[in-house]
Amino acid sequence: MVASTHWLASAAGMGVLERGGNAFDAAVTAGFVLQVAEPHLNGPGGEVPILLWSEEERKVSVVCGQGVAPAAATVERFAAMGLDVVPGTGLLAATVPGAFGGWMSLLERWGTWSLAEVLAPAIHYAEHGVPVLDRIAATIGTVEELFTRDWPTSAATWLPDGRVPAPGSKLANPVLAATYRRLVAEAEAASATREGRLAAARHAWYEGFVAEAVAGFSSGTAWRDSSGEVHGGLLTGDDLARWSASVEEPVSFDYRGHTVYKTEPWGQGPVFLQQLALLSGFDLDAVDLLGADYVHLVTEAAKLAFADREAWYGDADVPMSDLLGSAYNDERRRLVGAEASLELRPGAPGGREPRLPAFPPGTAAVTSTIPAPARPGIGEPTVTPDGAVRGDTCHVDVVDRFGNMVSATPSGGWLQSSPTIPELGFCLGTRAQMFWLQEGLPASLRPGARPRTTLSPSFATRDGRPWLAFGTPGGDQQDQWSVNFFLAVVHGRLNLQEAIEAPMFHSAHFPSSFFPRGSRPGVLHVEERLDPGVVAELRRRGHEVEVEGPWSLGRLSAVARDGAFLKAAASPRGAQGYAAGR
Repeated sequence: MVASTHWLASAAGMGVLERGGNAFDAAVTAGFVLQVAEPHLNGPGGEVPILLWSEEERKVSVVCGQGVAPAAATVERFAAMGLDVVPGTGLLAATVPGAFGGWMSLLERWGTWSLAEVLAPAIHYAEHGVPVLDRIAATIGTVEELFTRDWPTSAATWLPDGRVPAPGSKLANPVLAATYRRLVAEAEAASATREGRLAAARHAWYEGFVAEAVAGFSSGTAWRDSSGEVHGGLLTGDDLARWSASVEEPVSFDYRGHTVYKTEPWGQGPVFLQQLALLSGFDLDAVDLLGADYVHLVTEAAKLAFADREAWYGDADVPMSDLLGSAYNDERRRLVGAEASLELRPGAPGGREPRLPAFPPGTAAVTSTIPAPARPGIGEPTVTPDGAVRGDTCHVDVVDRFGNMVSATPSGGWLQSSPTIPELGFCLGTRAQMFWLQEGLPASLRPGARPRTTLSPSFATRDGRPWLAFGTPGGDQQDQWSVNFFLAVVHGRLNLQEAIEAPMFHSAHFPSSFFPRGSRPGVLHVEERLDPGVVAELRRRGHEVEVEGPWSLGRLSAVARDGAFLKAAASPRGAQGYAAGR
């Protein structure tokens, strides 16, 4: 089974499984296709966290394809430029592009296919074009003036014939195809073995021609970014050469016969587990799924968990065992009252005093000026004319005939994030915008640190056996929509497709991870398919409910091992996700 946020990626991954490849080969192949099919949501200059179950090893592992901040990226350096927030676009926000290293680590350790085989579909689509989705056209249309006025290299790539590509037309990226063809050629010339070629490809990317083009573009050019000023980049060839993807142990939490696994808190993943820890003290089976009591409890638990994310998460020593401990959550659970909370209330795990960032003026509580139809919805980015993005990402899940499973959330390096590097056909990412430019916080900007990413694939076992790989695009919303899906399966007894299609909701109460880092205390987004009586009751309890379109929140996909069956599901939202299997 393969399920992803784009049918071309699902088809490419399924083709790998049909031809004898395993889940890891299929996930890598689908991941590279997603870079071409959803270029407004991810790209080669981005990153990828991966959770996997190896049937041979009988364990869950994490592949961290999240790059780090450049050696020159310090709070003092940004302060000297007059910046108190990392810009959401442009070269200053770039971290080491980790997606390629992450996919290569997965392929080398657990896969069986060659570099040429997994890249072939992406090269084909980059050369011959992919169908332009409405959202791709809308995204390029939003930043058309930026491209033509300030980022001519991006205009050359994404405005064919000088125009925004029309929905339903084909969009090719021959320069990216040439980059990947050269990568394969250099790897095959360097070694006769699969392992040697994969090592050579990594070398070409992080120390060879790709690294040279990235470093030269970063140091030799300057571009207007979302700060309104023109800045060059900080990323160097040494930054790329020093970095490599890592394989790590996951963080987990047991919940009613299930164990859920997430990345460590260099990403926001454990906030999912904290929500479960809080909700474990409530009898969700005794309330109606998607009734007012249910939505209120889940929302209030999310507010508390995400408050802890703000105070405690980062590439640092995070007191995760305390945050997930029963004593801590028994105390925190008492904060959930009958009315909606309007404060950001982090806890004190192990008696440690929380410290929240000092929000830049005007960003701690903001009212959205984005029109309702364009607000964060189906996991697509909300894009401003200067290229700043709120919400992002794509997702892929795979299970093979051997029982191996993968959940991956590639993101970053969006076409609108930074000027396109003309020799390579892709742009750098902007994940450094998730650092705080204040000293002493877990998520403070530090050279060589990973940003506290929102990217959050999920994996779960049931009764000790591998069960479910799942995830969604959506920035800060990922670990709310995914929790809603999981609870609908566990408590609502819904099947995967029913749980994905159930009316969705999420809170905007806590600070955004994206520039300019605003929050909307008390605001609760719900799909209009939620019962009007429930909406009225939530408003009575003090939630500032904003009703969105009927199919507008979340873009989940999932695969499962369920007894003698393999199962998969994908979201109808956006009309592009697809699940396939045999």
